[in-house]
Amino acid sequence: MGVEFKDYYRILGVERNAGDKAIKSAYRKLAHKYHPDVAKTKDAGERFKELNEAYEVLSDPEKRRRYDSLGPDWQRAAQTAPGAPGGGFRAEYQGDLGDLGDFSEFFRSMFGDLGARRGGGGGGFGAAAWPGPRRPRRGEDVQAGIEISLEEAFSGTRRAFALDLDEPCPTCQGSGNVKGQPCAACHGNGWQRVRRQVDVKIPAGVRSGQRVRVSGEGAGGAGERGDLYLVVTVSPHPTFERKDDDIHLTLPVTAPEAALGTTLEVPTLRGKVAMKIPPATSSGRAFRLPGYGMPRLKGTGAGDQFVTVRIVMPTDLSAAEKELYEKLAALRRDNPRAYQG
Repeated sequence: MGVEFKDYYRILGVERNAGDKAIKSAYRKLAHKYHPDVAKTKDAGERFKELNEAYEVLSDPEKRRRYDSLGPDWQRAAQTAPGAPGGGFRAEYQGDLGDLGDFSEFFRSMFGDLGARRGGGGGGFGAAAWPGPRRPRRGEDVQAGIEISLEEAFSGTRRAFALDLDEPCPTCQGSGNVKGQPCAACHGNGWQRVRRQVDVKIPAGVRSGQRVRVSGEGAGGAGERGDLYLVVTVSPHPTFERKDDDIHLTLPVTAPEAALGTTLEVPTLRGKVAMKIPPATSSGRAFRLPGYGMPRLKGTGAGDQFVTVRIVMPTDLSAAEKELYEKLAALRRDNPRAYQG
């Protein structure tokens, strides 16, 4: 009797375009439901093996690509392997593939040349009679968000925080079994929730939405850890506005200061600096402070700071001040063109 095509998407109950996260979530939910120590139905063991086989394929990019490209047509492609008319992919076994022993004939025929994605000794599908989940070669990458102030983005900073991660059980090394029996520490799941403390350096010049990669600080696996990716959010500042690597600031200036000229202290992310306001400065005029912007994350140097003047008027004029403004208005009444924007 011929080998029947297996619909791994149907087995896990996910759509064909499901992402890695959805596939992993569906597998964990069903694997717990049909675990031989949990489910009491007669077919629980076979169902559990089938779920593991489906996850083995759909969680591995190379196996999933092959599975999706061949689909129900896999038998014809297998018959046209190298050495057979027409060519195709190798479906024959190569070398020692004993760790494929508990996979179905369908899996053997389609993926025998690839071996097991997470293979290796120490249990898994081929360990004794209990088919625990297989260990990953490398831990998964992890993404988390972090919010910093504009000052921290300007100078760079370090942050220490906790990450809750699913990691291989240290007792069974992620295999889910010990000496052919379900691992008591993780109840045969192969994974445990672990809280890890991470200390991360945030580089100067980082922007909102950028990711900072921290090598080797992701989830653990049978081999090396995955990486941690921090998505940065720079919180709004009450005084400064950032545009690319430039900083923008609105500076209140009184009418006499704008008319006569003055020197004012201007706040910057590097501290206060003296800036000259020339006579007859109009509201809305912008001045540039070269190099007082954000450090450039890639490259050298820094952006600029732009200071825009906004002329402010007092709301509580004294009688003497009001009289002076009336005299000024009278002097300018016959020459309105003297006021230029």
